[in-house]
Amino acid sequence: MVLHYLSERPGQSAGDDTSPVAARAGFVVGKAVGNSVVRHRVTRRLRAVVRAELDRLPGTADLVVRARPEAADADSAVLHRDLSAGLDRLLGDRVRSR
Repeated sequence: MVLHYLSERPGQSAGDDTSPVAARAGFVVGKAVGNSVVRHRVTRRLRAVVRAELDRLPGTADLVVRARPEAADADSAVLHRDLSAGLDRLLGDRVRSR
């Protein structure tokens, strides 16, 4: 999997005074991963795995998880391990804020 991380969201529109409450995550699971059934299964697994790790990110962060073809054969434990390792590399020694 490939992680794209944005620590702070770009400025909101002038009329929007709401502040972000929590980090957001998005998923890209292309046709290279498999057919529709496989892609949806991978997306569901990734969503569950990211939900467990999202609190590691600051509230202003956006994370995009792009699945590679190997994700089609990976179980949730492998996806979780890979996501955890990726976030460790991205965040380094940064303080975890909630």
